[in-house]
Amino acid sequence: MKTSLQIAAEATPLPIAQVAEQLGLPAEFVEPYGRYRAKIDLDVLDATQDRPRGKHILVTAMTPTPLGEGKTATTIGLSMALNRLGQRALCAIRQSSLGPVFGIKGGGAGGGYSQVIPLEDSILHLTGDIHAVTQAHNQIAALVDNSWYHGNHLNIDPERIQIRRVIDVNDRFLRSITIGEGGQRHGIPRQTGFDITAASELMAIPALVNGTTRLAALRDLRARIGRMVVAFDQSGRPITAEDVKAAGAATVILREALKPTLMQTIENTPVLIHGGPFANIAHGNSTILADQVGLRVADYVVTEAGFAMDIGGEKFFDIKCRAFGAQPAAVVLVATVRALKAHSGGFEIKPGRPLPPELLAENPDAVYAGRANLQKQIANARMFGVPVVVALNRFAEDYPSEIEAVREIALEAGARDMAVSSAFTEGSAGALDLAQKVMAAAAEPSAVRFLYQLEQPIKTKIHTLAVKMYGAASVSYSDEATAQINVLEQLGFGNLPICMAKTHLSLSHDPALKGAPSGYDFPIREVRASIGAGFIYPIAGTMMTMPGLGAHPAAEHIDIDADGNTVGLF
Repeated sequence: MKTSLQIAAEATPLPIAQVAEQLGLPAEFVEPYGRYRAKIDLDVLDATQDRPRGKHILVTAMTPTPLGEGKTATTIGLSMALNRLGQRALCAIRQSSLGPVFGIKGGGAGGGYSQVIPLEDSILHLTGDIHAVTQAHNQIAALVDNSWYHGNHLNIDPERIQIRRVIDVNDRFLRSITIGEGGQRHGIPRQTGFDITAASELMAIPALVNGTTRLAALRDLRARIGRMVVAFDQSGRPITAEDVKAAGAATVILREALKPTLMQTIENTPVLIHGGPFANIAHGNSTILADQVGLRVADYVVTEAGFAMDIGGEKFFDIKCRAFGAQPAAVVLVATVRALKAHSGGFEIKPGRPLPPELLAENPDAVYAGRANLQKQIANARMFGVPVVVALNRFAEDYPSEIEAVREIALEAGARDMAVSSAFTEGSAGALDLAQKVMAAAAEPSAVRFLYQLEQPIKTKIHTLAVKMYGAASVSYSDEATAQINVLEQLGFGNLPICMAKTHLSLSHDPALKGAPSGYDFPIREVRASIGAGFIYPIAGTMMTMPGLGAHPAAEHIDIDADGNTVGLF
């Protein structure tokens, strides 16, 4: 099969104005950014206020292998198939972070015959939103240090400056650094570090901005940035971005980034790309604003949550849906034969290396042996009161006996239905069965419910997640984490939802624990607060907020060929 880049190069994209016309978007709300990209003016929210709302479909997954299981390709393929069936559909996905693009995972724009085009544009920079987040975040950080340097009129405690710098690069050497070296002219030395931009609070904030008009959204952005706790003073009082007079400039930097970007799939189905928070170290969903626009102009909005149901899927419900009252109609849970086999524990799989050949041999027994993870993730999705359809993303090496094993496991675990999707190799034609089953599921009545109440203590909410969602028996806390929780509750921040930072390679905190581990202790190392975004941010196990590069990262293989074409990107 051709590479995704080769397939994308042979596609015929429509001018972006024609893509907007499919959705009935008036031209005055479409701001072209070249031929095949456009920003959507948020005044469209007010202009479409009276339109009936479309159905909201979440695509999530079982716990993946390090190579991923085709969740974005399934999201895109489902939206194309719904259009092929005569529905007005679009998909809403996140912008690709350049960290994983040049690291190990690649872009987040699908692949094969189920991808966003132009592919390079969708993966590299797009309309610059992530760069704007990086700039705005580091501007706030600079103003915090500047306030401390110039007289420290806010009485900032340098040992309790909370905000770190960010960059959209996987760089372990920046995790812990000393700044301000070189004498008085160059600042005051202190220990700090970098996070990757997709893990920053300022990435999460635009993704959770809510507003029924452009001005309301802009005001919500401004207010949320102002509430960011960037430091504490010597008496323990929180100091905000508003206090250091940083909120206004950051809002101005981000005002264009608040507009969703419109693109198209390889079959010209509309795509809204907006926001980029990671799911293992942030809340892992595209923006509320993109969904609000989509639900006003489409019959179906197919959106994707990062990684598996226990991570991005849970945060979609408990954080995102709670933030704007969304009522999703169905959950699509992506599974693969190879992921089920991996969860049997009988195969050695290492990030950055190809899957072992024995994993790809016919072995329905290994599929059954690894069923616990799929069963648990189906149960996790059903906790939220929405029907679940399992989408088996089919690979060429899958055997009929193995596919039938997945079907039996899914239905016995309580999924409403199961469909095989081959959208990656066949486009919308390979996802028609899935689309029909999703439409049937979405027609059923459902009512979203949440895992915990916001008024509960922080430790109670963490315990609920650990026990119900991850299968733990108990939760333990470092002394630092307990002290941080006590401070947050004393300051009145205890009634926020939980955004757990944990590995994406296991239901637990430990990537080595496959299947559906139980009876273990779930350790909380640290607890941070993203007050502007509106959530508490515990860090479990050894989870890092700045990824590192492997021995042979993807960047080594990306280049320009003799004809000026990009090669090795995807």
